Amino acid sequence: MATCVLTVIALITPLISQGQSQGSAGSAMLQGSVRDSRGHPLVAAKVCLQSQSGAQILAVNTDAEGTYRFPALPEGAYTLRAEMAGYTEATFGPVVLGPRASKTVGLTLEPPTENSAAKLPEFFDEPQFTVAGVTESMNPGGHGSDRILRTAESLARDTASLSRKTPNRSQPASSQTGEDSLRAAVQHEPGSFDANYRLGKTLVDGGKAGEALPYLEHASELKPADYESAYELAVAYVDAGKYELARAKLGTLPAQQGRAELHHLLGDIDEKQGNSLEAVREYQRAAELSLSEPNLFDWGSELLIHRAAEPAIEVFAKGNRLFPRSVRMLIALGVAWYARGSYDQAATFLCEASDLNPNDPTPYLFLGKMQGVETTQSEEMVEKLARFARLQPQNALANYYYAVSLWKQRQNPSGSQSAAQVESLLEKAVRIDPQLGPAYLQLGIVYADRQEFRKAIPAYQKAIEVAPQLEEAYYRLSQAYTRTGNRVEAQKQLQLYDQVSKKTADEVERERREMQQFVYTLRGGGSALPQ
Repeated sequence: MATCVLTVIALITPLISQGQSQGSAGSAMLQGSVRDSRGHPLVAAKVCLQSQSGAQILAVNTDAEGTYRFPALPEGAYTLRAEMAGYTEATFGPVVLGPRASKTVGLTLEPPTENSAAKLPEFFDEPQFTVAGVTESMNPGGHGSDRILRTAESLARDTASLSRKTPNRSQPASSQTGEDSLRAAVQHEPGSFDANYRLGKTLVDGGKAGEALPYLEHASELKPADYESAYELAVAYVDAGKYELARAKLGTLPAQQGRAELHHLLGDIDEKQGNSLEAVREYQRAAELSLSEPNLFDWGSELLIHRAAEPAIEVFAKGNRLFPRSVRMLIALGVAWYARGSYDQAATFLCEASDLNPNDPTPYLFLGKMQGVETTQSEEMVEKLARFARLQPQNALANYYYAVSLWKQRQNPSGSQSAAQVESLLEKAVRIDPQLGPAYLQLGIVYADRQEFRKAIPAYQKAIEVAPQLEEAYYRLSQAYTRTGNRVEAQKQLQLYDQVSKKTADEVERERREMQQFVYTLRGGGSALPQ
């Protein structure tokens, strides 16, 4: 099996015009290196670049330093493949290139294993992992500081929430007029199966599962053997929180083992009841039966939320190959790599997600949240967040996240131009949303950086007022009071900081104890807890 990218770093750089004749007329560039598993450059490795349609664009060999370059590319999505005698090939993609973009992708080639020559079966015939069990999340481990771990956990929860925004069933809710006419039909003919079923289904689709139950129950009584009405009733039970009734109803349906939607709904029930191991197996079975985007996404999300990052990467990568236009699949792939500790690679996938639909705020929000724990920003991240602020100027978070990216990127902390732009963006953010606590906190940081502690103090105070859980605001307020000579208030804020920090840590610890972790086995290895 091909070994995929170990290092992916995406940068926006000035266009290098040298060698334009090598490719089609365009302004984008893709470059990088090919190395072996020990990090040594591979000379004369063949690197092929293919468009999303599958047509080969270019093939080049790496130079004496193991590097390759494809200049003058038209914007679009591409796939990279590197190969060399004595090594297994490596692929990476899709790589989305915008106008004047330059991205760097590093590929690693591994020596062949005993069975690498044999063609591996399709993904769903033999996944590269097995979820063997669950364990209590008493010692989550993780990469880097606890702040990074908290961010990874939060991003995983945010990823799982994307499933609720794009449900497995896609029927649109009817208008109020349509609902009223269906109610009139039931009132006129209460014994009509069709009228009861249609009204019940419309109410479920409109988020009114509790109201739908009497109509769907009556429809199911009128036609006990009807699959669609029975399934819709099970869905309504789930949405109304009546999980045992839903499970019992699903148990009466014929051909249960061969219908993906039934296994997916059973997975929903198991997850809501805390049966995580059963849930992930039901989601997997649903994906095996139907390679739909929702089935793959929910399977991967279940793995990710229970700290099985490597299996989640495998599922999301498969989903991305099958559904390259799915924004949330790319987001999920980025979050899974972040959970694995590969922050540059995570940023690359999130940036690519933002390129698929630049007007969709979701990828930018993930990028912004991820950047909060990074000390520096890549040029590409800054450019994407700048685009977010440009496309949605009245979005408070767009202005806040762009300000933070500029602040982290600045070369000279006292540079007046950068600081002035950051301050302007933050002030705009709090005008749009006066409850945006992190923006007030960042304003205080900007003022304190200029030694303007008397301006920083009210900014920190406002951050605490609107977001009392912001522990950093208490600590920085204490420092500001110390610098202005008010040691009494400084000590008071430091004590509050200790209290808020302890409360936050206790809540995080409680949530971690309640969250089960998957014990999984990777191909060729033993059982392992997520690291």
